[in-house]
Amino acid sequence: MSSRPHAPLSTGHDYRDLPWFVFLLNFLERHIFRQLITFVRAIWPGIQRQVGLTGRAKWQLKSLFSLPTALTLVWMLVIWWGELGTFKGSVGACDWANWEKWPASASPHHMVLIADPQLVDPHTYPGRPWPLSAITRYHTDYYMRKSFTLVQNHLDPTTVFFLGDLFDGGREWMPSGTASSDPRWRQYGEDFWFKEYIRFGNIFFNEWLRRGFEGQHADTHRKVLAGLPGNHDLGLGNGIRIPVRKRFNAFLGEGNHIDVVGNHTFVSLDTVSLSAKGQSDPATGRQGAVDGDGSNKDIWGPVDDFLATVKEEKRRFIDRAVRFQNNRIENSLLFHSILDIRDPLITESVHTAFTPKADMPSVLLTHVPLYRVAGTPCGPLRERSPPSIQPTEEGEYLENDPGNAIKVEAGIQYQNVLTPEISNEIIDKVGDVEFAFSGDDHDYCDVVHRRYTGPRGGVREITVKSFSWAMGVRKPGFLMVSLWNPVDGRDREKSPSSESHGKDHGDNGKDGRHQTIQTHLCLLPDQLSIFIRYAVLFAVTLVALFVHTLRHANQASHPAYSNGLILPLSSSSSKPKSDTPPPSPKRIAYNRPPSNGLAVRPRVYGYLGSENKGGMNSLHDEVLDERWAEVPIGDGGYGHERGINRGFGARVKLVGGVFRRVFFRVAGPVVVWYLYLVKRY
Repeated sequence: MSSRPHAPLSTGHDYRDLPWFVFLLNFLERHIFRQLITFVRAIWPGIQRQVGLTGRAKWQLKSLFSLPTALTLVWMLVIWWGELGTFKGSVGACDWANWEKWPASASPHHMVLIADPQLVDPHTYPGRPWPLSAITRYHTDYYMRKSFTLVQNHLDPTTVFFLGDLFDGGREWMPSGTASSDPRWRQYGEDFWFKEYIRFGNIFFNEWLRRGFEGQHADTHRKVLAGLPGNHDLGLGNGIRIPVRKRFNAFLGEGNHIDVVGNHTFVSLDTVSLSAKGQSDPATGRQGAVDGDGSNKDIWGPVDDFLATVKEEKRRFIDRAVRFQNNRIENSLLFHSILDIRDPLITESVHTAFTPKADMPSVLLTHVPLYRVAGTPCGPLRERSPPSIQPTEEGEYLENDPGNAIKVEAGIQYQNVLTPEISNEIIDKVGDVEFAFSGDDHDYCDVVHRRYTGPRGGVREITVKSFSWAMGVRKPGFLMVSLWNPVDGRDREKSPSSESHGKDHGDNGKDGRHQTIQTHLCLLPDQLSIFIRYAVLFAVTLVALFVHTLRHANQASHPAYSNGLILPLSSSSSKPKSDTPPPSPKRIAYNRPPSNGLAVRPRVYGYLGSENKGGMNSLHDEVLDERWAEVPIGDGGYGHERGINRGFGARVKLVGGVFRRVFFRVAGPVVVWYLYLVKRY
């Protein structure tokens, strides 16, 4: 058994525990709408007398208190929750103050790590037909754009790092003069890649720039870095095309670089290119790194050169950062003199001048995770495969849990973890690596590598969840990183003790240094669950409207005329009475006499008088008034029962017309409300 550090189990609200819409609708009907309607009916006669409402105006106001109105309000509430409320709740629950454990006087640097957005494109779901493919693409973009906007507005991170796989088929959209090895993607060229690049910018860069131009957020230290490539951006190992990598680096930045952020040294490494080291060249069958022929060194060579000088480059970047913080000119004037390099004092002074005294821990950023033994567990926050057993009271889990681990395997253009040789080389050459952050797996994984040498007895690696809901996880997420490392030593005694954060963020190192990094997994809403709730509410709405319509259509289908009680309208009629039916059916209206001079007396229903005993509501009245004002009497041309009950087909037609009208009465404002919320992001 071994102790695995992990973030707190509570990462936000679990919206799957909310009641179903059926119970919500039932509650509203029983406790709100019924009492409201009873109250309005009690005061309605007085309102009529005071205001003098008559006729059609009565039924227009009465229609406000109907089932369609109630369903419209419920839909608007549910859509607001699904499109905005649940997102604000998820992001708001991850507020920095809710989980940071720094002293009150600390001013930490806030960072967000985003992994594997993988914009949906033709490469993602090759067999998905239009328009389903277009809807999937639009909604995944909308989901990420909305989530990133809320992250900016509510969390306001100073730095954002992307951990690769920005695109899904980026490696297939070849530059001019080259072609994809897969014939399915040869129709897509460089123009398509540029469209995807603009699309990525519309989702992430636009909001970042808008936020940066605002007065209170105009900070020169704000930065967003998206140059770390993934295997879906470039390919993996020998599958990488050099023109594809050059294009990616030209528009998104170099894959190998050093950034001093929050008094920490972040080393980004293009491990998908470095993975070609030791691989057999498909053209020659030789291994360039082993045989010395350099057959594929153009792929891994630049990364290897970067690693050869990374320690010296770290010192230079740290020295520059310290100079900047102390308001010292980086390239200040120096006095020139000739020195004897054999003098030990001179050599020591030169070395001291270029060796920074500040302690800035090294953090590794890689798309492909570091090597670990198969079955190494990832901790309780892994969504797709949680731990096989519950932890003990000491927080111990199984040392080997294949179901809770990242599979150690590889295939065409993918590799779940780096090789042991490359992983060891990276840790040794970068030096003093305390933390590592990776992507590629799409799910969360928190591991402490004891096999690698680190200042705290190992290297803690967190694999960040995918930011997209289309990447195999129900709840996407991102990693929040809080950095606090006062380099001048004045606040060292104020830094958090091992007891304050060792439980969730790892123990202090053997050298007695304090932790300078705290992390928190922030989960985004389960979009599939939101769609399921919409579907359930839609089914409930259809059933409720159908029953509602059928009930009142059955009332209206009774004979609206008296059975044979026919009286002369006036004595001025001179037309003789004939027993022969007219040659064609005639139509009469409830409120006007037929052309033969005879009148029929309608039965009294709700909208025809105040003697309504059947409880018909305004929806029924409106439909009757507009659609059933005239009905065919039938072959006899008189107001007998068969005039309105001609058969099942006629009744279906009447019910269908009523249902169609009431459905669009609910759907109209709901669609407008949905479009309004969507257009906000």
